[in-house]
Amino acid sequence: MRGTQWEFKNRALIFGLIFGASFSLYAVDRQNAAAALANGLGARLAMNADLSARLLFSLAALLLVFGALIRTWASAYLHAAVVYAAEVKTEALVADGPYRHVRNPLYFGNVLLALGMGALMSRVGFFLVVIAMTVFGYRLIFREEADLENSQGERYRRYRQAVPRLWPSLSPRTPSAGRNPDWAGGFQAEFWCWGFALSVAVFAITLSVVAFYAILGISLAVFWLSSSLLRKRG
Repeated sequence: MRGTQWEFKNRALIFGLIFGASFSLYAVDRQNAAAALANGLGARLAMNADLSARLLFSLAALLLVFGALIRTWASAYLHAAVVYAAEVKTEALVADGPYRHVRNPLYFGNVLLALGMGALMSRVGFFLVVIAMTVFGYRLIFREEADLENSQGERYRRYRQAVPRLWPSLSPRTPSAGRNPDWAGGFQAEFWCWGFALSVAVFAITLSVVAFYAILGISLAVFWLSSSLLRKRG
């Protein structure tokens, strides 16, 4: 179940392929996931289907904002060059900010991104992106955990026992270590996530597929470019 070094090094590429493959499933299922749910809700609740769809797309945008915020918060405490490094960095254990609530806030953010973006996919695509992102996230987590335990030993084992792996605790599970966040660096590293949220928010307002794909394409280009540059810098 543990991810390989190749998977970890090329995780940005794999994330992109997961999204791309999921969107491409409109070729086998032409029904949009949110529209299908909106039709069902409209029939049950006597609501206008278009209004229900807009509400669902707005909810998806809120999920993406929350995912972007979680990733930005995490990157503010974990240097961007570490977030996008080609190898697992085990020199230090970060236990501040979101890392007091969940051990892997970046991967939790990825699951939220998958849920939010899934609203713009077909029904089959929605299930694929959520399942694939969750499974791939766990593969990367298991690899990182093994490396951190080898490096940090008992310190990491205590942290692992106290803090949940992927699904956050509402209250902090470990004392703050006193590290200060770099919010500017966090927003710079996760700018692409906010692009995802913006693309769905614009679609919820305008229902313009062209605007959605234009913003999404720019966001993906920024993601691959920034992750590549940060890996080299790291």
